[in-house]
Amino acid sequence: MRYLILLCGFLCVTPAASADERPNIVFMLADDQSWDGTSVAMHPDVTVSKNALIQTPNLERFATQGMRFSAAYAPAPMCAPTRCSLQLGMGPAATGWTKPGHAARASAGYRLVPPQTLRTLDPATTTVAELLRSAGYATAHFGKWHLQGGGPEQHGYDVSDGNIGNEAADRFKDPNPADIFGMASRTEEFMAASQRAGKPFFVQLSWLALHGPQGATRANVEKYRRLGARSPERSALAEDLDAGAGRVIDAVDRLGLGRNTYVIYYSDNGGGGVLTGGKGSLYEGGIRMPLIVRGPGVAAGSWCHVPVTGVDFFPTFCEWAGVPTARLPSRLEGGSIASLLTDNGQGEVDRAREGLLFHFPHYQGRNTPHSALILDGMKGLYDYENSRFRLFDLTADLGEQRDLASARPAEAALMQGLLEQYLREDGAGLPVMNSQYDPVKAAASAQSRGPRSRTEGRTRPGQGPGPERRRGRPGRRQG
Repeated sequence: MRYLILLCGFLCVTPAASADERPNIVFMLADDQSWDGTSVAMHPDVTVSKNALIQTPNLERFATQGMRFSAAYAPAPMCAPTRCSLQLGMGPAATGWTKPGHAARASAGYRLVPPQTLRTLDPATTTVAELLRSAGYATAHFGKWHLQGGGPEQHGYDVSDGNIGNEAADRFKDPNPADIFGMASRTEEFMAASQRAGKPFFVQLSWLALHGPQGATRANVEKYRRLGARSPERSALAEDLDAGAGRVIDAVDRLGLGRNTYVIYYSDNGGGGVLTGGKGSLYEGGIRMPLIVRGPGVAAGSWCHVPVTGVDFFPTFCEWAGVPTARLPSRLEGGSIASLLTDNGQGEVDRAREGLLFHFPHYQGRNTPHSALILDGMKGLYDYENSRFRLFDLTADLGEQRDLASARPAEAALMQGLLEQYLREDGAGLPVMNSQYDPVKAAASAQSRGPRSRTEGRTRPGQGPGPERRRGRPGRRQG
C-alpha cells in the first residue's frame, strides 16, 4: 500500500511528456552470489566458472542476449560497503564504509584493532540516483537498502521499499521467497508508469536473496534434495532468484522497452565457490562477481575480459543519462564502461588512477585485515597482521596458489608502493596494534572461528581469464 501511494504521487507530479530517447537502466543486484553461483559460465575457457548443479535458465538466456564480463569485481567482500560504493562511485577506502555494523573493539583475541567504519549514508554526499533524477529520470529502489540514512527516498529515489535490510528476507516465504516475485511485480509497475509519463527511468533491484533460503519454493527445495545439493534451500533460492530476474527481463520486453533499456545483473560480494576465499576475503572468491549486461549497442553473446568494478557503474549511468562531466563528484573513483559495451568488449576504462583498489581492514571469520590492488593482470595483497605482501599473476593463477613476491621482488615492491599510496590518498582507516593482545587467548579465539575461507585443496581453475597479459611499463593505465 505504501508503495502504491508513493507511485501515485510520483505519477501526479509527473506530467506526460514526449518520449525521451535516453536509455532506461534496470540494475539487478544479487546478494552473496559467487562468480560461479549460476549455470552461466563467467569465462569461455574456464569450465568451473559456472555451477554444475544450480539451474538458472533465465540468466543463461539473458547471457546469450548481451555481454558477459569475466573479470568483474565488487568494491568490497561484504554487502553494505559494496552498496555504499555503488551509490557514491568510490571504493570503501575512500567512503570509510569498510564493514557492515561496528568494527571490532580491542580484544585479547586479536593482534590488531580495526578502524571504525561508517554505518549510515551521509545525506551530504551525492548519490547516482540524485544525479539521474536531476537529469529528468524517474528513479526507484526495490529490496534491500542496508545503508540507513533515512532510506532510499532520502537519497534520490522517487519510490522504494524503505529502509530495509537482511531481516526483511525472512518475512517472505513460498510462493514469494525473499520477496523475489513481489519485487519483480513492483518493478514492472514502475517501468510501465514511467513509460506512460514519457520519462526515462533508473531502477535498482537489490534482491534480498540469497538471504532467507528457508523460504525457498518447496518444489525447488525438493528438487535439489533429490540432486544431492549440500544446501538444498540455498540452491533452490538461487533458482527462484533466476525466475524473478527472468520476470523482470520479460517485463522489459513485454512493455516494448528492450530496444532502449540497459539491463544489468551483478552481485554484491562472493559467497564461496570455486575461487579461493569467500565473503570477507579479498581473494578472488570474495570479490570476483558475475556481471551480464544487455542493451543498446551491446552485441549478443559477447565477452569482455577487461577488469571492471562496481564503482564504474556510477559514471557509466551518468554518461547514459547525459549528466555533464562537470556535475560528477570530484572524488569519483570509477570510470565509464559504456565504450566497452559498444565496442565488443575491447578497450580500456579511463579512471582517475591505474588499477583497482580493495580495502578490508577487519577480521571476518578467520580472515585477517588486508588490502589488495589489481593492476595489469597482477594482484598484490597485503596482510596487516604479519606485514606480508603477496603477489599473484591472475592470468596464469586464478586460484591464487603461487605467491610470486619472492621471485619478482621489484614488481612486488612497485605494487606494494602503489597500494600504500592509494590508501594514503583515500585517507583509509588502518588497523593498529592491540595493547590487550594475548597470544593464548588469540589461539583459542581463532580455533572457535572455524576454518579459513581461503581453503586449500579445492579444485580450482588453473588458468585465469582474459587475454594474455600485456607486458610493458608498470603503472600504465589499463582496465
